[in-house]
Amino acid sequence: MSGADWNAAEVEANGTFRLRVGYRDVTAYTSAVEELVENRVAGRIAERDHSLWGSAAESEAAKRLAWVGLAEESRPLVAELTALRDELRARGVDHVVLCGMGGSSLAPEVICASDGVELTVVDSSHPDFVRAAIADRLERTVVVVSSKSGGTVETDSQRRAYETAFRDAGIDPAERIVVVTDPGSPLDDEATGAGYRVFHANPDVGGRYSALTAFGLVPSGLAGADIGGLLDDAAAIAPALASDDVDNPALRLGAVLGVANRAGTDKVVLVSVDTPIVGFADWAEQLLAESTGKNGKGILPVVVESVGSTNFDPNTDDEGLYSIGAGFPFDKVTPSSGWGASIDAGLGAQMLLWEYATAVAGRIIGINPFDQPDVESAKAAARGLLDGAGEQPTPAFTDGSVEVYASPDLLGDATTVAEAVTALLGRIDPDHGYVAAMAYLDRHRDSALAGVREELARRTGRPTTFGWGPRFLHSTGQYHKGGPATGVYLQITDDPDHDLDVPGRDFTFGEFIHAQAVGDASVLSEHGRPVVRLHVTDRAQGLAAIMKAVH
Repeated sequence: MSGADWNAAEVEANGTFRLRVGYRDVTAYTSAVEELVENRVAGRIAERDHSLWGSAAESEAAKRLAWVGLAEESRPLVAELTALRDELRARGVDHVVLCGMGGSSLAPEVICASDGVELTVVDSSHPDFVRAAIADRLERTVVVVSSKSGGTVETDSQRRAYETAFRDAGIDPAERIVVVTDPGSPLDDEATGAGYRVFHANPDVGGRYSALTAFGLVPSGLAGADIGGLLDDAAAIAPALASDDVDNPALRLGAVLGVANRAGTDKVVLVSVDTPIVGFADWAEQLLAESTGKNGKGILPVVVESVGSTNFDPNTDDEGLYSIGAGFPFDKVTPSSGWGASIDAGLGAQMLLWEYATAVAGRIIGINPFDQPDVESAKAAARGLLDGAGEQPTPAFTDGSVEVYASPDLLGDATTVAEAVTALLGRIDPDHGYVAAMAYLDRHRDSALAGVREELARRTGRPTTFGWGPRFLHSTGQYHKGGPATGVYLQITDDPDHDLDVPGRDFTFGEFIHAQAVGDASVLSEHGRPVVRLHVTDRAQGLAAIMKAVH
């Protein structure tokens, strides 16, 4: 891109933040920012005006805007959690485990990783993953069970498994389980009755906007993260985000996201450069994808590790470039779309900034940024399979240690794993398509498999995402089904080493994760999305065959 096609602007305030935005269309960008200022969008978000996203969104928005005041409203939790942490550590309980999904786990994970404190996140229904977590220092473990609705099946199953493990070890679960949920939820009632310590989150905050509520702060505070400093970061930037001014960073970032999307850029790269923040892109991925991916519209985040590494190819990945940190990589790499941004701020400030900007982008795109209408469909399909109502698929063929399943009429004459992958990739729209690889495996044991993202991106020349199942179902899963119909989907599943019962339920963890994968594939197929599922019956041989086929 020539210099004439690339325009940049920068704003900063007293060391609180530094934002640089790049844009192709000067008129469209500046007009959008000026319109946002004229309509007092930032001020009205801060005032919790639920009419900003249209009449169809009003009922949902009316109960989803309390996140704007959390930097101050969550302050009482700091002292309360410090006291509880000290009490637990005095009893030798210093290993913090979080059972939660989506917004309940992604925020605490980035908060603790960025602060350098240990937090074990159990966000899977894979039996090998759950068993390994329970076996780790159980005698020193406190478990935080987080569920906004109080009915998240994954979290309920994990809680039941830990309760049984504690009892088998002669430990009273009431001494080791802390619950975070909305007041009046089924989990609230059950936990209170069982004598568990319960923290109530603000019910007027949606899951993906809940980083600064009890969902983000309770597990992080118990693990030893500086949650007071996190709130300080957010409080410092809050006045700038609420101001109706052209230098408001949320309006600038939201305008770049929204105007670029309206101009045809529906994918953005998230990459960390020169920052102590660890894993922020995974949190932002859910915020953007689940908030915007609906009604055939939306922004798909593509998470890559670093600019200049083999994991970032500007020829395939940079339909938009958004960096988190002090580095400004589009000084060296100009996004082909002509739209980009780079943000340098503390973690709490980053979170509040991106929440505001996502809400602003939702207004520009013309969607409700607070609902997730397509998430429930995959849950319903999984429940149907567990209840025996759904039809179990049969493999189209077996190649060595890999069973191959696919959407109808997708495979053609394919008889090998390599041919099945080729058939799937042959369905990609060369101009707008993307590849989503989804692994329903143990994300710690099988972490090397994430390398398929880079290989698929290089092979196809198209943006490629990677997600661990079932956690991505609470994140990009909404975009897959509700966003533009431009994706092709590669699922990877396995047989666990040993299954694990879900106490008090008539299904096992192995049956549950299988139902989640099959259910999601069936819903994707019903939406006209091409899906291939590769099921490995021998993990070492099967995964090696898949990696070879992807290459």
